[in-house]
Amino acid sequence: MELLQQAIATTEFLVVDTETNGLGGDSCEVTEIGFVLVGGGELHDRWQSLVHTNLPLRRGIQRFTGITQAMVDDAPPPEAVLPLLEERLRGRVMVAHNAPFDRRVLAQAFTRLGAQWPQPPVLCTAALARTLLPLQRERRLGALADALGIEVVQAHRALADAETCARVLCALFPRLCAHAGTVAEALALLAPKRRRRRPAPGSGRRARAPSTDARPTAGVGSLPAELPQLDFGELPRDPGVYLFRDDAGRALYVGKSVSIRSRARAHFAPSAPRAQWTAHARHVDYEPTQSELGALVLENRLIKELRPPGNVRLAHGDDRLVYIRCRLDIPFPILEVAAAPAAGHAVTIGPLRGRRLALELVEQLDSLFGLRHCARKLVRREHPSAYGQMGRCLSPCLGDLDPNLYRRRLDAALEAFVAPHGDGGGRLVGHVYAQMREAAAEHRYERALWLRRRARRLTVILHRLQGLLQATHAVPRLILAPHPAGSGGDAFWLVAGRLAGWGPVPLSDSATELHARTAVLLRRGGRVGELGAHVPPEEVDEVRILGSYLLSHPHTPALEPAPEAGRLAAFLREVRQEKGSSTTSARTEPTPTPTPVPGGASRRTSASASGPSRGESVVLATRPTGRPSKLISSPGATAPPQRRPRS
Repeated sequence: MELLQQAIATTEFLVVDTETNGLGGDSCEVTEIGFVLVGGGELHDRWQSLVHTNLPLRRGIQRFTGITQAMVDDAPPPEAVLPLLEERLRGRVMVAHNAPFDRRVLAQAFTRLGAQWPQPPVLCTAALARTLLPLQRERRLGALADALGIEVVQAHRALADAETCARVLCALFPRLCAHAGTVAEALALLAPKRRRRRPAPGSGRRARAPSTDARPTAGVGSLPAELPQLDFGELPRDPGVYLFRDDAGRALYVGKSVSIRSRARAHFAPSAPRAQWTAHARHVDYEPTQSELGALVLENRLIKELRPPGNVRLAHGDDRLVYIRCRLDIPFPILEVAAAPAAGHAVTIGPLRGRRLALELVEQLDSLFGLRHCARKLVRREHPSAYGQMGRCLSPCLGDLDPNLYRRRLDAALEAFVAPHGDGGGRLVGHVYAQMREAAAEHRYERALWLRRRARRLTVILHRLQGLLQATHAVPRLILAPHPAGSGGDAFWLVAGRLAGWGPVPLSDSATELHARTAVLLRRGGRVGELGAHVPPEEVDEVRILGSYLLSHPHTPALEPAPEAGRLAAFLREVRQEKGSSTTSARTEPTPTPTPVPGGASRRTSASASGPSRGESVVLATRPTGRPSKLISSPGATAPPQRRPRS
């Protein structure tokens, strides 16, 4: 076939997208077709048409695509639309996202008309991304376009999705040309890899034994034929942490769940993939918590302390969340975007959802306030960089800049995000507009115009950027995570950017004890509005866990300010009404009046999970739980409970 031997660089592509009625099998009908002609890495002709259907459209698919029943009733029939598509496909390569679906739907439509599907060569942009962008995890059309910097205006309509798919093809076209010279080579490059067939019995070839674990763990040896029989009957169905041990009492694996019994038992289910540590498990311990968030924090601390071989890596973070951070312990600090909060003396803003928008926001801040655009290490230069020549950097690399001037600029850039009240993005845009008016009053109209463009772009970025656009240490925060089924919950105090303490709190009682604990923990915070905060490296994961969990529960009631006992009591009643739907947060302001700490005791583990984070031991008096702790007690306990292994 001549088309297969044609050079890929000179081939024309027809990018096609279809919308259907959402039904499966023979009932699937095309409701809209759109295609875009691509040649030489550029978009050319565009065409779309609705298609009449025989079956009525369901209400859900009408809401999803925006194509109503009246629109398809007035649309041309398939016999008037499909011949035009066949004519445009002649001598061209068809391209679609998840191409097998579109090819099957179109071939079925041709068969329904009694016509023959033209069988053009088909390229799939999802397979193209799998081959040419191996580090890109999400290959949905929208996620792929976002990763390539392609703006998506509309989705789930044929022409709009075809244009997005065509732009993805153009973005990957240079890489495709570098890997394939002809259309046939491109099809072979994207062809699915065939799995090796298992040899037939008696063929003489040895069959490789199936792998029992994709990630082998150290120090647990080989797998025996049968798994040990463990008794999970006495494990609770509450949220918490479970711990598997071997005969010598060494920790093998630490896990968490909202139902300890169900999750621990799932590791030994016949259909579950077998990890190597399961063959050596002889005992299972547990520690219940009052919330899923408490289980996350406790699991994080136990894994760091015990380092069990079954936990290959500690991963509770969302890969889509990032932080804008500024390390204040380096000369001429810079703004950077990272996946975790900064350790040490720093300012951390977030978490935010959208790395590309966060990077653009950092670039806008650097240019507006003249901050460094380079890496963390300051390299001396003889001449200013391109940003310095354009007046968008103070050029500390020249060695003649006053550090106080740079620090004042940095303080001005971060001031909007460390203030205790209001929206940091709104204050930043207001600051830029104030500079614009000042420049206009001084008849510097070019700078005023430049500032106006910057302010408008900042408005767009801040509107699209999702997350907490505020420094983590700016406002002390009280988070109440309710029990998924019971009446209790866990309280978390985030003070000065750190987890100052957490522990169980009964949501049905008065707020007197909660108020006293809050007043004591607030003393650990710095001054309100202070630029930076110090977070030890070992506590960075806890800040990330709290930030990610809070961001995933946006519809939460809040109190500003909060440490009064009466308002906290009302807050607890509101939590009890909203229990089970989301976690709850309260912003608190430091109070000058100290309050004595009530006596009491809380459950403690070897990781000090139930008491305050680090420092003095301040506990909140709570009701005794119905089940004793099954983890090793801390050395400071007077009468540690006797651990009974479950075997």
